[in-house]
Amino acid sequence: MTTLTDSLQDWLERSREQVDQLALHPSLEPVGRVLRTGDGVATLAGLPALRLDELVYFENGVTGIVVDLGAEEVGCVLLDDATAVSAGSVARGSGGVMQVPVGEALLGRVVDALGRPLDDAGPVRASDFAPVEQPAPEIVDRDLVTHPLATGLLVVDAMIPLGRGQRELIIGDRETGKTAVAVDTIINQRDSDVICVYAAIGQKASSVAEVIEAVRRGGAPERCLFVVGAADAAPGQQWLAPYAACSMAEYFMRAGRDVLLVLDDLTKHAAVYRQLSLLLRRPPGREAYPGDIFYLHSRLLERAARLAPELGGGSLTALPIAETQAGNISAYIPTNLISITDGQIYLDPRLFYDDQKPAVDVGRSVSRVGGKTQSGVLKGLAQRLRLDYTQFLELEIFTRFGTLVDDRTRRVIEHGRRIRAVLAQPQYSPLRLGEEVALLLALSERVLDDLPLAQMPAFRRELPVRLRQQFPELLALDDSATELEEEQHARLLKILRELAQSLTDSAAALETTP
Repeated sequence: MTTLTDSLQDWLERSREQVDQLALHPSLEPVGRVLRTGDGVATLAGLPALRLDELVYFENGVTGIVVDLGAEEVGCVLLDDATAVSAGSVARGSGGVMQVPVGEALLGRVVDALGRPLDDAGPVRASDFAPVEQPAPEIVDRDLVTHPLATGLLVVDAMIPLGRGQRELIIGDRETGKTAVAVDTIINQRDSDVICVYAAIGQKASSVAEVIEAVRRGGAPERCLFVVGAADAAPGQQWLAPYAACSMAEYFMRAGRDVLLVLDDLTKHAAVYRQLSLLLRRPPGREAYPGDIFYLHSRLLERAARLAPELGGGSLTALPIAETQAGNISAYIPTNLISITDGQIYLDPRLFYDDQKPAVDVGRSVSRVGGKTQSGVLKGLAQRLRLDYTQFLELEIFTRFGTLVDDRTRRVIEHGRRIRAVLAQPQYSPLRLGEEVALLLALSERVLDDLPLAQMPAFRRELPVRLRQQFPELLALDDSATELEEEQHARLLKILRELAQSLTDSAAALETTP
C-alpha cells in the first residue's frame, strides 16, 4: 500500500512540473459565420484574412474551398454534405490549400475527390500529399512528344496516333462509345509500364462500376487508380475531381513514369462549375457560363506534358472526353476544348448506329502530333490507309443510288469495304501491336479483297490463333520496331494468304452444298 501511495505521489509531482513548464499565453483565432447556403455553396462573413483556394472547416466536419473574395463576404464551395451547414454555422480558415494524398498506395484503389477510399480495401496510407491546384510545367521543362501511346484500336493507332504527353480530346454525342475508347486504351496498357488514372465526373454509379469491372477483368488494375466524383456526390467534389486526379497522376510523372489520365467527362464538369458559379452570383456570360470557363479547363489540361530528361523524363497523357448535342462540335464547350488539346477523336452517331464500332470519323478526327509518335512499323504500313478509306467513303455514296461503276471503281469500293470491316473492333478487346501489323499488311497487300465480307469476322478470330502457332515472334513486337525484315514480311504474308484462301474455300464450299 505504501508503494502505491509513493508512486501516485511521484506521478503528481511530475505532472505539476510539466504544467509549470507550459508556456501559456492568449491566442486569437478568427471565427466566421455562414450567411447563407444553397446547393453546395456557402457565403461567409467575419473572415477577412481568408485567401483564394484556402481550405475552410465548418461545424460537423464539413470542408469547403474559397473561390470568391468580396469586400465583406467570401464565397465557398462545399466538398461534403451541404445539409450539415446552415445559416449561422461557425467556419474557420485552415491557413492552407486543399491537398490530396498521392503515392504508390493509391494504385489499385477507388477514391473520391478528397482521396478518401470508396472501396473495401481499408484506409489509404499515402506517402505524401499534393495540392489539387498546381502550375503547369514550364516550356523549358518540357520535352518533345515522340514516344507512342498505343490504344489497341486499329483505327486510332493507324490513322490518329497518340503520343505520351499528348492531350487528345474524345468527342461525340451521348452513347456513341466515347468512354469505351478511353477504357480500351486503359486496358491496352496491361502489357506496358503506363500508369492509368480514370476520373469520373458526374457519372452514374452504375456506369463507373462497369468501367472499374472492365478494367479489372481485362487490364492491369494494380497500376490503375479511379477517382470518382459521381452524380450523387456533392457538386464541389464533382468540380474538384479532375484536379485531384491530375495531382495524383502528376506524382508519378514527376517520378519519371508515364501516366495516362482519362477525364470523363469535361462537359459535365463545365455544367457543375456553371451551377456553382451562378449560385455564387457570378456574372453569367455565353450560355450562362462564367467568364473564366476557358481557364477552368486550360489550366487543367496544360498540366499534361512530357518532362525533360533532366527532370526524370516522365509524361502525363490526357484523354479528356466531351459530349456534343446532335453532332454540333462548334458549341461553346467543345470548341474551347478543341482549341486547348492537340487533336480530337470524333465519334459519329451515324457510324455507331450502323454498327461501325468504334464509330471514329476519320475525316473529322486529327492528331496534331501525328506520325511523329507513331510506331515505325505501323507508319510504313498505314501510309495510304486514310487516303484509300476516304476515297471509298466518297465513292460509296454514288453506289447507293444504283449508279453504274467501272471495274476500277468497283475494286476501290470492295477494298474500302474490307478496310471498314478491319477497322471495326469489339469493345474491350484491344489489339497487340503484332496483330495490328498483320491486319495492316493484309490491307496494304490487298489479301482480303477476294475474301467474302461475311468471312471477315472469322478472319479476325482466326488470325491471332494462327499467329500464336506459326509466328509468335510477331506478337512480341514493341514500339521500338521500325519495320518488318524481308524474311518476316514474306513469312507473315504467306500466313495471311493461306488464312484468307482457306476461309474463301470454306465459303465457296458452303455455297455449293445443297
